[in-house]
Amino acid sequence: MNSAKRDEIFSRLRAANPHPTTELEYTTPFELLVAVVLSAQSTDKGVNLATRRLFPVANTPEAIHALGEAGLADFIKTIGLYKSKAKHLIATCRMLVELHGSQVPADRAALEALPGVGRKTANVILNTAFGQPTMAVDTHIFRVSNRIGLAPGKTVLEVEKKLLKTIPDEFRVDAHHWLILHGRYICQARKPKCGECIIADLCEYKGKTWPAPSSAFAAETAKPTRKAAGTPSAGAPRKRAKA
Repeated sequence: MNSAKRDEIFSRLRAANPHPTTELEYTTPFELLVAVVLSAQSTDKGVNLATRRLFPVANTPEAIHALGEAGLADFIKTIGLYKSKAKHLIATCRMLVELHGSQVPADRAALEALPGVGRKTANVILNTAFGQPTMAVDTHIFRVSNRIGLAPGKTVLEVEKKLLKTIPDEFRVDAHHWLILHGRYICQARKPKCGECIIADLCEYKGKTWPAPSSAFAAETAKPTRKAAGTPSAGAPRKRAKA
């Protein structure tokens, strides 16, 4: 994909959604960190339901650490892998209090040193909480980048590096959110909604799907017609009827 196409893709995504953000609910960098850790192999909707119960009771490292693993697990038990996530979060809260003054660090190495925080989670925090031009490649971004030809790669890290290298500077901070939302709602895994896609003409995916004709149109075009003089016989090539 050439640079002109990339520029146009992100220009359209920006025009449709000028101020994109995460669908996780949070008010502080720490709340975002908790939500992102909980979101592993879980939906944002499910995480939001849990944090709506948790954050009014405990939304600081000290408060969550005071709950203990069992107490925290009780708030997040509707989320997959909740026991291991509770263990990681309690350990993370202790490290934040002891090493970072109860603040979430705006540094990749410090973030990735926290239990339960890998490269993708660190990228989300750096981008969403601190406005850094990072690219957290999740399943949606990986699929979209490969499918449309934006940044093909065999690994998450390869795709991340290609995106950071090729996305124009003016779009880099928000690109993460645009691509996630595009993959979540339009360029879906099983059947992409190409008929609703604002970048379909720029996409290089060869297996595009288009809406089926309406039942009324399909029924009308399926009706037998009387053969007029000069009509080609069966098997002869026909011109496609104009819609």
